[in-house]
Amino acid sequence: MTPFLLLQALVLLGLIVTAVLIISFKDLLAAALAFAAFSLLLSLEFYLLQAPDVAIAEAGIGAGLTTAIFIIAIRGTQRHEEKN
Repeated sequence: MTPFLLLQALVLLGLIVTAVLIISFKDLLAAALAFAAFSLLLSLEFYLLQAPDVAIAEAGIGAGLTTAIFIIAIRGTQRHEEKN
């Protein structure tokens, strides 16, 4: 296995792990930060697939702007814990 394929496999594994984390987190802020990590890994994957313009757009919009909007929206809500 070449180092390039190993790197690409690790990035894809990271994408799967962060996607599962996004779904499993109950805390909205943790889910938003996991989404930012997912978006950064996705932009790295686009770069590895030789699409640097798409990678830059994904990093700027997906990881940067969307995460900031999510965090601002979460700050506007009240925390409500479930009683089990």
